[in-house]
Amino acid sequence: MYPEEIVIPMKEELTDNGFNELLTPSEVDEQLKQSGTTLVMINSVCGCSAGTARPGVLMAVANTAKKPDHLTTAFAGFDVDAIKKLREHLLPYPPSSPAIALFKDGQLVHFIERHQIEGRPAQMIAHNLIAAFDQYC
Repeated sequence: MYPEEIVIPMKEELTDNGFNELLTPSEVDEQLKQSGTTLVMINSVCGCSAGTARPGVLMAVANTAKKPDHLTTAFAGFDVDAIKKLREHLLPYPPSSPAIALFKDGQLVHFIERHQIEGRPAQMIAHNLIAAFDQYC
């Protein structure tokens, strides 16, 4: 598990911008039972990917007319039980962090894996998400 002093600023980058944390398996299940769309940012300390994933997600949410109903996040390597439960909802995709998932009425409709984030600028990630928001939100 990652040290709290490293994780907290990365969590706050999202929570300070309206994202709610999913900290337990029951919170994950309850969130995904809700109707509407839920964006889940699987946060990570990975500098090569998370450094563009968080800004890309924030850029997408700030620059689109159609937004998910719920903005949520869980931190891989820290919110261990919540991530384990979330990954059950992401099957058949393998574990990936950072990653970005969009659910509609509890069903996964769009997923961006780490290999689709790595090496890409935040603007490209934002454009990908905005297209998904236009389609599903």
